[in-house]
Amino acid sequence: MLLIPAIDLKDGKCVRLRQGRMEDETVFADDPLDMAQRWVDAGARRLHLVDLNGAFAGQPVNADVVHRIAEAFPDVPIQVGGGIRDEDTVQLYLDAGVQYVIIGTKAVSAPHFINDLCLEFPGHIIVGLDAKDGKVAIDGWSKLSNHDVIDMAQRFERDGVEAIVYTDISRDGMMQGVNVEATARLAAAISIPVIASGGISKMDDISALLEVEDEGIMGTIIGRALYEGTVDLAEAQKLVDG
Repeated sequence: MLLIPAIDLKDGKCVRLRQGRMEDETVFADDPLDMAQRWVDAGARRLHLVDLNGAFAGQPVNADVVHRIAEAFPDVPIQVGGGIRDEDTVQLYLDAGVQYVIIGTKAVSAPHFINDLCLEFPGHIIVGLDAKDGKVAIDGWSKLSNHDVIDMAQRFERDGVEAIVYTDISRDGMMQGVNVEATARLAAAISIPVIASGGISKMDDISALLEVEDEGIMGTIIGRALYEGTVDLAEAQKLVDG
């Protein structure tokens, strides 16, 4: 199982938000490249970058930072999300050395867009589904849609996406543990891999995910727990490898 450190970008800095609220942030590094270096040195085998300003603006705002990180670590696969709403943006990121792009809001509001992207960029498209009580949230989590998360995931699987990043938004950034049941239920309903996101707070959460890894959970994104030191990446990597 992949342990994927999250580097959330806001105004060129590395921050963490609580439950996606832009005004509730903690700055962890003025230069996100330093943070990327730290996680790579600790053994990260993939990095998860989010352009928070981009997610709200609907277009990339911190692309230059993403480019710098991709350039600095050509051997570490990078997945990036936030504000990716057209083919040109996908192309720019892939040209910069990013391996995977994550489509969130637009995947739900314009599902045909995913089909087009999968045809144009096979093997590089991941869909991020953020859900609460089984319903998909959109627009930076400010709205709940009527879409069932499993129905949507099955549709995107048919379109040819590489994986689903699944976030339980009631737990993200709150250090309350992962919603293991909901994540396993989603993974069991599709054959493409699921990357769990939101809520990892301690090693026990990683152990709980490992128990249901066989359902199709390929990895988990870890944010605040790494930054606040309640999970040590190198130690967690040993647990997973063991």
